[in-house]
Order: sequence, then C-alpha cells, then structure tokens
Amino acid sequence: MAEIKTRTLDGYLRLIEISRDLASTLDLDTLLADIVHAAADITAAEAASILLYDDTARQLYFQIATNIDEPTMRGLIVPLDKSIAGWIVTNRQSVRIDDAHKDERFFGDVDQTIDYSTKSLLGIPLITKNKVVGVLEVVNKKRGKFTDADESMLTVLGAQAAVAIENARLFQQSDLIAEFVHELRTPLASLSTATYLLLRPEMSREQSDQIVNNIHNETLRLNSLASSFLDLARLESGRVQFRKTRFSAADLIYECRDVMMSKAQETNIQIRVDVPSDMPLMEADRDKIKQILLNLISNAIKYNRPNGSVIITGSFTDAELTITIQDTGVGIPEDSVPHLFEKFYRVREHEGKASGTGLGLSICKQIIQGHNGRIEVKSKMGVGTSFSIHLPRTMKTVPRNNESQ
Repeated sequence: MAEIKTRTLDGYLRLIEISRDLASTLDLDTLLADIVHAAADITAAEAASILLYDDTARQLYFQIATNIDEPTMRGLIVPLDKSIAGWIVTNRQSVRIDDAHKDERFFGDVDQTIDYSTKSLLGIPLITKNKVVGVLEVVNKKRGKFTDADESMLTVLGAQAAVAIENARLFQQSDLIAEFVHELRTPLASLSTATYLLLRPEMSREQSDQIVNNIHNETLRLNSLASSFLDLARLESGRVQFRKTRFSAADLIYECRDVMMSKAQETNIQIRVDVPSDMPLMEADRDKIKQILLNLISNAIKYNRPNGSVIITGSFTDAELTITIQDTGVGIPEDSVPHLFEKFYRVREHEGKASGTGLGLSICKQIIQGHNGRIEVKSKMGVGTSFSIHLPRTMKTVPRNNESQ
C-alpha cells in the first residue's frame, strides 16, 4: 500500500512538472508529442496516442502515437459509432478496459493497420470550454491493470492537454491570419483603385477594358490565395488526414507530365521524363503527392525561359524513393534559397515574371513532412533550378506499362 501511495505521489509531482511544459509549448506537433509521452510515463503504459476530433466533419482520426510510426498512424479515421474512442467522444466519459478485444466497441482495424496488439486500454476525452477536441488513450499497462489512480492522473493531464492544444491552434491561426490579412492588402488596394478609375467619365473603352481585365486577374489571384491559405491552415493545424495507398510512382509522374503538357507548349517548353523501368510502388496519399508534383512542374514551366526544358527523373534506394524536377530557367539567387519554403515568400527577381500566392512551396513542404519525407532545392543563376522530393518507400515494385510513356 505504501508503495502504491508513493508511486501515486510521484505521478502527481510529475504532472505538475508536465503542466508547466505544456503551458509554455505553442508548436502543435511538439505539444502533442509531449502529451503522449507524458501520458505513457505517468500511467506506466506501453504506448499512448491522441485522436483529434473534427466537429465540423464529425470525424475522429489518429494524430500521433508513441513507439508507432507516426506517418502510418496520422489520418487513420476511426468511426464514431464503432470504436471505443468514438464512444468516449460521444459520451464524454472515460473508459477503462482490461481486455479490449472482448469489448464490442473495440475497432480492430487499428491493430491490423499499425501491426500492434492492444490488450488493456484507458481513454479519456479531451474537453475544453465544453468542446471535445479529441481523445487521449494509453494502452497495455506494463504491470497489472490500469487503476483508479491512473485514470485520475490521466484525467488531470487531459484537462491540461485540451487547453494547451486549443491554445496552440489559436496561436497558429492568429499568426497565419495576420500574415494572410497583410497579403490581402495589395490586391484589395489594386481592386479599389481599378473600380475608382472605372467610374471616371474620361476613361476610354480601351482603357476600361484593360482595367476590367486587371480586376479579373486580381480576383482570380485572390481566389487562389484564399484556397491556398485554407490548405495551409488545415495542414499546419493537423486537420488534414493523409489517406495512404500503394501506387505506381512512375505512372503518377507520367500523369502529371500529361496534365502540364498544354501549359508547357504555350512557351514551347519540352517536358522529359526519365524513370527506371522498375520504379517501385510508393506508399503515400496519391492526391497529395500529385498536388506537390503539379505545383513543382508548374513552377518549373513558369520560371523557365522560352524553348527551355523540364526534366522529371525518378530514382530509388532500399530506403527511399526520389523524384526530381529540373528546369533550365533563370535560377534562384543563393540568398533566397533558404527562404523558399516560408509562407508568402516571393523571390524578388521573379516578381515581374509570374504571379503566385507565395504559399505553394510551404504547402508542398507540409505535405512531404507529413509523409516523413524531405524536400531539397539546388539552383544556379542563369542555369536553372531543381527540386528533389525524398519519400520512404516500400520494398515492392511494379512493372511499367510502356504504352503509357
């Protein structure tokens, strides 16, 4: 009994220390990692995980877990009506189970997906301001069963965690919104000036037509900016779920080439593809990887020179798969390269050459990091630029169909 009281006291002292750390952490990914490791620590559990709840979409999905590959877990949707976590969200109550597989609410697909065996489980709702933001679960007590003291400590941690998660989200959103509003000022000022000029009686028909065309272009840019902003906000707040499938990386590369071909032909730019015949399967969110490739190919065309070329190459090792988009464009100044993935950053030397939102590369980087990959850039002024995407690969390969080339 004395030993149990000592362990409980140690646990509460640890909670005080943890609460200080959570209150001072505003980076969401760091915060979530701190919470799950603390949860496993104070309850002496093998693993812990956080599932976030999207009230608008009424979706519950894994966001992070200890000792489990995060990219595999992230975005795994758990049904509200057929899971323990869903029951916790719906009923706003904690659950303690000694044998999860004997509970009819247990969602067995999770164990199959992550190749992990859940035995005992303790889960609590993350609630702040009467709003459920997610579920904190610990699984497989290392010794014995989860106790009342474990549940009590996890509940205290959960209350702190829910507030910290909401604060981190609000901090991210306020920071991003401030940047977004700043970026809106220029096109809104242009639109205001254009509409004022249209009302002037001395405007000729030709001048009016030109102003209307400018208004149309600025409106399209504003729409693109808003869409990109929403994409980035969802990625940064962790509300994007990556739906992984296995697919041919080579087929996707050729598909993206075909989509961008007409745009390239406008300035007589050639797009060449060079991938090995045994290019392996990629395990990723196909739509998101396609979004990245289309963005990079579009940039390679946009910032190229007339009659230039874009070369898309693929390669792989046992550990990763690499796709590189190389252009023969004007290049990027050396001092600009470190800033390319910053939100709203535009290379000064490119501003007159093509329009853009300054968010495309930020979105690409967020998606790639969400797949546990990385993106690299090399550039030389007057020669061109290359972007290389490195993603973890599976060991399986798929033969190419030469007809699609």
